[in-house]
Order: sequence, then C-alpha cells, then structure tokens
Amino acid sequence: MDFINQFLLEANQVIAQLDKIQIEKTVNLLKHLREDEGRLFILGVGGSAGNASHAVNDFRKIVGIEAYSPTDNVSELTARINDEGWATVFSHWLQVSHLNSNDMLLILSVGGGNEKKNISPNLVSALRYAKQVNAKIIGIVGRDGGYTATVADACVIIPAPNAENITPHTEAFQAVIWHLLVSHPKLKKTQTKWESVT
Repeated sequence: MDFINQFLLEANQVIAQLDKIQIEKTVNLLKHLREDEGRLFILGVGGSAGNASHAVNDFRKIVGIEAYSPTDNVSELTARINDEGWATVFSHWLQVSHLNSNDMLLILSVGGGNEKKNISPNLVSALRYAKQVNAKIIGIVGRDGGYTATVADACVIIPAPNAENITPHTEAFQAVIWHLLVSHPKLKKTQTKWESVT
C-alpha cells in the first residue's frame, strides 16, 4: 500500500501545482485556431504518440478542429524513418502537409525534446520548422519542458513531485489536460455521448 499511497499523493501534488494561467492561454490559442480555420498537428513519441492519437479524435469530434498526428500513419512514419532518419520524420511530414502560419503544433512529451542529449530530436526539428513558417506552438510536457517550453506560445509543464515517477505522471496528466481543454466551454462544441444520455 505504501507505493499506492505515495503515487496517488504525488498525483494530488501535480494537480495542485499546475499552472492554470498556461492552461488558459492554451484554451485561448485553440479558440483562435478554430476561428481562423487552422489545423492542429499533435506530435508525440512513445506513450505520448498514443496520447496524440486519442487527442486527435477529441479535438476533431468534440471541438471541431481539423487535427492530425503523423504517428497515426505507420507506413509513412516507418518509411521516413528508414529512408530519411528519425530526426526529420516529423518536420518532413509537416512540410508535405504545408504547415503554415494559420496552423498549430501541440507537443506531447515527457522531456520536450533535447537536441544536445539526443532525446526526441524529431520534436526539436519539427518545432524549428514550425517557427520558420510562423505556426503557433503549444505543449503539454514534463520536467523543465525541454526545447518545447523555450519556443512555445503556451506550455503546460507537468510538475514532478518525485523524480522516480516523471514519465507516468507526465503521460497520465497529458490526458487530464487535453480532456480539460476539449471540455472547456470556450472550446467544446459537441456533447460527449454519456453526458448526452439522460
């Protein structure tokens, strides 16, 4: 029971320490994105890639934003990795998608990308490309936010009350935050199924 109690205590601490101002900034940026009919590209690797796929569904179905994740197309993803390399897999995908100043990246990542440590260099490359074309950037990341936090227009950093549990808390709270976003009255357009059943 000690681990269970500790893990859940840490989850409470994460919630208490979340930066609500950054969350509100993210809501407003997404609202403007929808109003401008821009597209949302959600990038993540590992567990964050799974979260990206789920988030694409929610932003499309609940919020009405045209959203995509490169990791949903495993054929193109693995062809690009094989032929061009891991570091450029997302930036080259975004080039073919004609990412532009009306669009936005949402980065889901534990570390946010760190080129010097060669951690998620594909995210760093994608972020640089987004800056080149003046696309907006938002992030839900852990630790210190890495490269994402330094270039994002809004970035929710998931606090780390215990360094031993950074990854599980970050990936779990990515889901909490994006579900908060799609449920926010400024963004939610479509009622979710169980809430519509009386």
